[in-house]
Amino acid sequence: MSQFKQYLELTKPKVVLLILFTALVGMLLSMRNFPQSEWILVFWGLLGIGLSSGAAAAVNHWADQKADAIMLRTQHRPLPSGELSAGKVLLFASVLTLIGMGVLIYFVNVLTAVLTFLSLIGYAFVYTFYLKRATPQNIVIGGAAGATPPVLGWTTMTGHVTADALILFGIIFAWTPPHFWALAIYRKEDYAKADIPMLPVTHGVKFTQLHIILYTVILIIVTVFPFLTGMSGLIYLTGALLLGGKFLWMTLELRRTQSPLLAWQTFKYSIWYLMLLFAFLLLDHYVHMGDVMPRMFQEPII
Repeated sequence: MSQFKQYLELTKPKVVLLILFTALVGMLLSMRNFPQSEWILVFWGLLGIGLSSGAAAAVNHWADQKADAIMLRTQHRPLPSGELSAGKVLLFASVLTLIGMGVLIYFVNVLTAVLTFLSLIGYAFVYTFYLKRATPQNIVIGGAAGATPPVLGWTTMTGHVTADALILFGIIFAWTPPHFWALAIYRKEDYAKADIPMLPVTHGVKFTQLHIILYTVILIIVTVFPFLTGMSGLIYLTGALLLGGKFLWMTLELRRTQSPLLAWQTFKYSIWYLMLLFAFLLLDHYVHMGDVMPRMFQEPII
């Protein structure tokens, strides 16, 4: 790989793109009208959040380099393959962090910068260094850091956190366990070799499949909240229930068939599920542009 591609891979660009999409949806949902002059703020917010997310991913590469060298899925990464040194990766992560924080503080607002920095610390250090190897519930607890992008988008445009923003947080928080545990089932042997206590390794595949089903049910319930609170209408609700129904059907089939291939397909579907769910949120928002939301869900919490 070229040097550019090696550094780009450190940022986990596909993950960052999903982060930026959910952050953008949070930005747009926070405004009652289609942005006009606000586009410059959208740009700076996405740039700062994206750079910070890339920095967190790079620290994750550095912290996991020994495990990555063992796992088949990650052996090609720049550090275990020897393409980049640990010092270069840490310098790269530091530069991204400084630029990202500078952009958010100077061009956006301090609250977004603080919340983004806490998310970076939560994922890159609390989850990667401690939770990942401390408990099979690692992805449940650590999922809080990965659920913040729509909240960061919301605070970018408004300067505060509301209950609506926290609902978006709750959706991604509930989505993370079934999403990641499906991958963990498919890559169970890799995690076992690397001595990482993912749920399928510590409690078995059947136990994990049951918890995937339970968390998917929780996810479907949480995704109804935007409709119940008046944040979204029937367009979103219909999309959410259809997407959630397919997700639940796939998890039930996974439990029935015990198929590792279906676990991989469930993992891939979960990514499309989240993207389409947030797309339905956005579509419904602009179809019902001008409708007034209940005041209790617009009042600042932070």
